Amino acid sequence: MNCPAFLFALLVSPCLLSASYSSAKGAASADELASLRVLEGGQELDDQRMKPLKDLHGYFPFTVPKTPEAWHSRASFLKQQTLVSTGLWPMPERTPLNAVIHSRIEREGFTVEKVYFESVPGFFVTGQLFRPVGKKGPFPVVLSPHGHGGRLMDAGDKVREQIVRGAERFEASGRFPKLARCVQLARMGCVVLIVDMLGYADNMQLSHDLTHRFAKRRPEMEDSESWGLYSTQAELRFQSVLSLQTWNNIRSLDFLCSLPDVDPTRLGVTGGSGGGTQTILLGILDPRPIVLFPQGMVSTSMQGGCTCENCCLLRIGTGNVELAALFAPKPQAMTAADDWTKEMMTRGFPELQELYAMLGAKNNVKCTPYLNFYHNYNYVTRARMYEWFNRYLRLGLDKPIVEEDYRLLSPEEMTVWDAEHPRPTRQGEDFERELLAYLTEQSDRQIATIDPADETNFREVIGEAVKAIIGRTPNDVGPVEQTQVVEVDCKSYRLTKQRLTVSQHDEQVLALSLFPQQTDWNGQVVIWLTEKGKQGVFDDEAKPIPAVAKLLSAGFSVVTADLFGQGEAAIREETAGENRTVSNPRESAAYTYGYNAPLFSQRVHDILSLLQWVQTNEGNDVQSVQLVGTGSAGVLALAAGAVVENSVDRLAAEVAGFRFRQLDNFRDARFLPGIVKYGDVPALVVLNSSRKVYISDLKPEPPLASKAFSASAGTLNWTTSGDGNTAIVDWLID
Repeated sequence: MNCPAFLFALLVSPCLLSASYSSAKGAASADELASLRVLEGGQELDDQRMKPLKDLHGYFPFTVPKTPEAWHSRASFLKQQTLVSTGLWPMPERTPLNAVIHSRIEREGFTVEKVYFESVPGFFVTGQLFRPVGKKGPFPVVLSPHGHGGRLMDAGDKVREQIVRGAERFEASGRFPKLARCVQLARMGCVVLIVDMLGYADNMQLSHDLTHRFAKRRPEMEDSESWGLYSTQAELRFQSVLSLQTWNNIRSLDFLCSLPDVDPTRLGVTGGSGGGTQTILLGILDPRPIVLFPQGMVSTSMQGGCTCENCCLLRIGTGNVELAALFAPKPQAMTAADDWTKEMMTRGFPELQELYAMLGAKNNVKCTPYLNFYHNYNYVTRARMYEWFNRYLRLGLDKPIVEEDYRLLSPEEMTVWDAEHPRPTRQGEDFERELLAYLTEQSDRQIATIDPADETNFREVIGEAVKAIIGRTPNDVGPVEQTQVVEVDCKSYRLTKQRLTVSQHDEQVLALSLFPQQTDWNGQVVIWLTEKGKQGVFDDEAKPIPAVAKLLSAGFSVVTADLFGQGEAAIREETAGENRTVSNPRESAAYTYGYNAPLFSQRVHDILSLLQWVQTNEGNDVQSVQLVGTGSAGVLALAAGAVVENSVDRLAAEVAGFRFRQLDNFRDARFLPGIVKYGDVPALVVLNSSRKVYISDLKPEPPLASKAFSASAGTLNWTTSGDGNTAIVDWLID
């Protein structure tokens, strides 16, 4: 009788069998089959996913790859993850800015003007534009996104204490430190734009409470036809406060580069705190900046506490130090303070130095410790930034550069809106719904232009997005080893129990393999997944369900498993069927899924591990692999197939009419951030169009799938009868 090597090794190696295995052949005992458990006695699943979830206060080290080639590969993956998570893949349409510049004011060495423009139609960016006086252009440009406290943050009388401590030099300009850096950069010869974060100063179409203090979910904003920020529908489309602010800043760069008196090839970005987060992101997402000074947020510790600094997917498997490293080898500098950045000189900055040195640019990164100051962008820190920008924007100024005082602007001079330039009337929850509806319509139209019959282009756009969302491909799995094996002889088939270890990710998968004994093995393995885990392949008497028994009789071997969160791989009973969430009083999905893969993705990871194990075991004789998902595991199988190419020959999935857009709770086990933006379940079907596919759905075959399969080498059998396992097995055997 033929036997696949990966199973044969399990069946004939006594040293692999546990002490509880009876060597006597014959029917299995009731105890051996009753629970179909892989773990025995006091054993526990040795899997890092069983640990508490990571949150923004975790530890985020940066490990430098050993070669430039390895770094470029890693950097490419992270840039794609960042683009996708911020809702900017593909980059949205750049609509007319309709910029207005008005009310020019002149001070010694600089002018300041009020600015507003539309990042998308009807959504306004507000700020102030500073220009040099008495210098000849074209001028380098600097975008200065501010942090919390706002563009007009006033230190008041506290500035006197800061002067005593050496944090500030002047009582007047030190009251408004965010404007002080704009003034000085303009005096140095730069055109500088500082724009309001959402909910600050003149940018109030979305309120401060919504954009920075959101805490409790709003049932009235969860409607599947008209929704608001932080809703399940918004998260399914990567619509977030962070993505809105990032787009506003990208459009701010567009505005700056459109000015007639600037040199767009000399462009710098610097911001502190939340503005530091935006500076890091712009260094990743926009190719135009040539120098950065991301202040106060490059750290292996706290990653950004506000909802405006978090979004789903952004920091899964990474952190701010590595994200900042994506700007390498271009120059960037920062300081460390007595806050979450205080360990940078020993944790974070040495790794940045190592990376820059490996890339041949060791002098292009700098971090200066000022641990006597708390979280800041004060006079001392600004001095370091001026020197850095003087060098890399090629300003040619003599050192040291000393910041001087200036006469403060009045409240009227700092306010963008006036009688001739009235504040937008569209704001509040109605505007919030309108804005997200517009973004959805624009994105859907853009995605719809991607022809599913053009397999190469579809995979480059939609396929790459899905890979980023899932967070793993077969190439990322690494070795999968058997660390525990038990064999049971069940007369008509042999059953083996395997604990599979995925060492590269510190994960384990608990699997069962069924091998036919009454007929020759046909060289084909069916990975059969159910919503109940491996228990779903057996009936109440621990016998294979009829569909699986028929496969065994036809000569197929069958592998099944408890995917993470199922059966023996469940963390605790009360979380069965739903995602865990981090302990945070603010009910934003980003605090969980910005740092942890959702349960859906983790289960897809386990499917990829199973595929790796079946196909790469040494001496493997497997001729083909079929992937089957029944019940809620059907969409899991589709998602796994969407990120693999040659690992699966045929795929069958029960969908039962499910679409991700139906979800109304991001704790649902089926929740997958961003997937609706990229086409929902029909797009997953299209990404499987290179193979033979069987879909059992209650809905008609979508035109998207029909077009893709008609132009591909694959075939699609789509049924709306819901006839389940029997039809799947007949299709496989046929």
